[in-house]
Amino acid sequence: MRIIGGQFRGLHLAPVGDGDAKAHLRPTSDRVREAIFNLLINGGYGDPVTGARVLDLFAGTGALGLEAISRGAVRAAFVDDGTAARALLRRNIELTRTMGVTDVWRRDATRMGPNRGAGYSLVFLDPPYGKGLGEKALASCVEGGWLAPDALIVWEEGVPPAVPQGFEMLDQRSYGDTVVTMLRPES
Repeated sequence: MRIIGGQFRGLHLAPVGDGDAKAHLRPTSDRVREAIFNLLINGGYGDPVTGARVLDLFAGTGALGLEAISRGAVRAAFVDDGTAARALLRRNIELTRTMGVTDVWRRDATRMGPNRGAGYSLVFLDPPYGKGLGEKALASCVEGGWLAPDALIVWEEGVPPAVPQGFEMLDQRSYGDTVVTMLRPES
């Protein structure tokens, strides 16, 4: 697993092997991550990465948020309640030397609570597949004020998720066993 583009391009991240089923670690493959960022940059959304405040829910290794920082995001907050995931995440933050622009929160992404800062403009949502956690996390983010009004949400799931009320689907693509859905809050 490595950073695909930007200032850290080619940097290898801490190895996970095939993932950790008990810890629900299922890192986004390099190929899918590259497709996501190509879609973000070339999908007609302007440039949602440069200057973004990123919220990486069910962060795991943090590869999505760190890829965004490599490509110009100004800050990333990583949310994961798994011990193994946070250890890998901290190691990857050390490897990329991004301690000053990252936050790691031990928190259940389905119970975010109130946000005390500005909303996040780019949100990565990569829950364990098939458990309905993506819907709960998104509802929690709305309730807590975590999303900027024009936030772009990139949701990975094993099957196409139902678009929650209050959101519009912008795009949806399949990459093997991963379905990537792009959402935005309705204006």
